[in-house]
Amino acid sequence: MTHLRRKVGSNRGFSAFPRRPQGRLARCEARNHGFTGRGVCRPTEMLEARHRMDAPPTRSDRRESARISGEGGAIEPSPDAVLIRRTLAEIAPVADKVTSYFYALVFTGHPEVRGMFPAAMDVQRDRLLKALLTAAEHIDDPAVLVPYLRRLGAGHRKYGTMAGHYPAVGEALVGALSRYSRDSWGPETQAAWVRAYTAISQIMIDAAAEEEAKAPAWWHAEVVSHDLRTPDIAVLTVRPDQPYAFLAGQYASLETPWWPRVWRHYSFASAPRADGLLSFHVKAVPAGWVSNALVRHARPGDVLRLGPPAGSMVVDHTTDNGMLCLGGGTGIAPIKALIEDVAEHGERRPVEVFFGARSDSDLYDKDTLLGLQRSHPWLSVRPVIGDGLAGQLPHAVSEHGPWSSYDAFISGPPAMIRNGVDELLRIGIPCERIRHDAVEELAGIAG
Repeated sequence: MTHLRRKVGSNRGFSAFPRRPQGRLARCEARNHGFTGRGVCRPTEMLEARHRMDAPPTRSDRRESARISGEGGAIEPSPDAVLIRRTLAEIAPVADKVTSYFYALVFTGHPEVRGMFPAAMDVQRDRLLKALLTAAEHIDDPAVLVPYLRRLGAGHRKYGTMAGHYPAVGEALVGALSRYSRDSWGPETQAAWVRAYTAISQIMIDAAAEEEAKAPAWWHAEVVSHDLRTPDIAVLTVRPDQPYAFLAGQYASLETPWWPRVWRHYSFASAPRADGLLSFHVKAVPAGWVSNALVRHARPGDVLRLGPPAGSMVVDHTTDNGMLCLGGGTGIAPIKALIEDVAEHGERRPVEVFFGARSDSDLYDKDTLLGLQRSHPWLSVRPVIGDGLAGQLPHAVSEHGPWSSYDAFISGPPAMIRNGVDELLRIGIPCERIRHDAVEELAGIAG
């Protein structure tokens, strides 16, 4: 391993943040080697010390990570995690100011990246910083952090993000945090944040490089049908311009020509089809730029941009466990795809579906689901109607069962997912058999 160090006060150096992909062995051991926590006070001095990690560090060279405490087996956070969490606690009351200052630093220091963001920043403005802070908060939990960052890094290709953009973001992150966390900020805290961001950005860079070798950053997809099921819900079918491989239960991000550089996630509403067409269920939500464009403006012949597939709410075909599926609103779309997937695999495992909506008219896909139920004796569909969807649907599930031997799948509004997970745990389904995608990523799916 080569260490390139920069002396404090020197006019030459290298960026502390990675600019190129690394080998697989190094990517989960990302650390900063260009400085120690002491004696480095200015962000620019940290950001100019470069590390190379072409091999994993030796055991003696590794910085101390989370440890198991002797008292009750509780996890003791690493020193870096302690410092990072102090910063997060301090900036929480002024998060809006931190966000504004962060973007001001990015755009004034690197105006060339402004074109990668939407013209109006009121929707986008907190997403990038929030993702970075979320990742830093979980720096001690690679099982959660690494998959999250790999999805993030691969997904950012559609924005035109390159490895060379990461140092600019890192400089702005350190600058914004240091300005608004003066009580907790110091050389050691600064060093901890640079180490964390170096690790975060390297995982994202590596994931993007791997995806680049396998698939395009985005696909063009022509709208071939637009079926308005209710005044606010449309079923769109699109034809990608290149082969598009995905799994039932996954989702993709869509960009419309009416709002460039604004992307929203929508679940696939069917299992992969022989004709290569893709379907999405979209509900127009108040102030929803993309959803309103897709429901009220998109027509056959329009061309959208389609990001790569993502999500882990997929069927495990190695087991014959029953499937308990909760779909709220347009969250029924991936549930329908899962049903088709089970049918295409010739399985006869029991599949129990609870389809929730605020009114009977909002059960826009009820006839399709009931038709599937008539075709497949192993499928049971139960519509659930009520204003408090977040509470009604999980409660309806608890009145049936038992479900302890089932795998559970939940898709819908974020509040419904949270309440649903709590209820499923309460009635005895282990957390490792409850599947849903990250709530933060799914705001566009259920509307």
